[in-house]
Amino acid sequence: MPSTPVNAADAVGIEVSVVVPTGGRLDLLDRSLDALTRQDYPAGAYEVIVVDDEPSRNTLQLVAGWRARTLERGPRLVYVANDGAHGSAAARNVGWRSARAPIIAFTNDDTVPATGWLTQAMAAFDAGTDVLCGRIETPAPAPPAAAASDGDGAVEFVAANCFCRRRVLEALDGFDERFRDGWREDNDFHFRLLEMNASIVSAPQAVVVHPVRPAAWGASLFQLHKISFDALLYKKHPALYRKKIRRLPCWEDYAIVAALALGVLGLVLGHEILAVTGWGAWLVLTAMLCIRRLQGGTTSVAHVADMLFTSALIPPLAVFWRVLGAIKYRVRFA
Repeated sequence: MPSTPVNAADAVGIEVSVVVPTGGRLDLLDRSLDALTRQDYPAGAYEVIVVDDEPSRNTLQLVAGWRARTLERGPRLVYVANDGAHGSAAARNVGWRSARAPIIAFTNDDTVPATGWLTQAMAAFDAGTDVLCGRIETPAPAPPAAAASDGDGAVEFVAANCFCRRRVLEALDGFDERFRDGWREDNDFHFRLLEMNASIVSAPQAVVVHPVRPAAWGASLFQLHKISFDALLYKKHPALYRKKIRRLPCWEDYAIVAALALGVLGLVLGHEILAVTGWGAWLVLTAMLCIRRLQGGTTSVAHVADMLFTSALIPPLAVFWRVLGAIKYRVRFA
């Protein structure tokens, strides 16, 4: 798949390169490019690099269309097909390595940067800054997700709104491409920045809006496989993982699975007391999990049914993926 040709002369004066990984979501990318081409930052001072993680002529044509429409008023637009390793981490690496500016901005194809996003961020990016983090706004609360229960720390760093000096990215060799499926690569990058004592500043006035899309019924179950990457994150940064992600192993999930196993064993052995004890404990612990997940959410029948169904399946599936991750990455992780 061809890429938009790069003309070195076009790069003169470019102060910041915006990298946008995408993969077949044309409607979302179209909305994001609309916002990026309407920035109040000088058009000749920034470029937008769209990295297609699922190379498609449709995406190439969409970028080409925006480039034609904004040729006189907009920034330099570049399309790059990612023909190597895939995933958001790999796509971001392809993007920043194709960039021409000394400062690289990252966002996603499903975000909508505010008109003053670049102006506010670059104004706050002084000579002593290595990395700058903006603010992400979600117009509606995100639906409860299984993966959201696999951590108890506040979100400090999100790559969908961050600015990095090229030399910092080069020193770290970019994002770790072993983190796939959009899970934990942000944490890993953040932890490596902390370990190298990078200067990280916050610019809450640099806003990116992340509209929340309605989740399909039972969607949380299809996100659980991402938990296996927690093992890799823990292996690389055990102290920071315990400090910022999860202070203790997820004993609740293991207790629920143990109770479930006890109940099944009781049935197999025909041991009534063992079965009643196991199934009773499983029911109580699962009900507690479900009640906690329902807090702050809607009370619609569909939502409650979703929480009941997924709460019964999340603990055994989560334990399975944690154990699989520990085996895959050869680390003692629970």
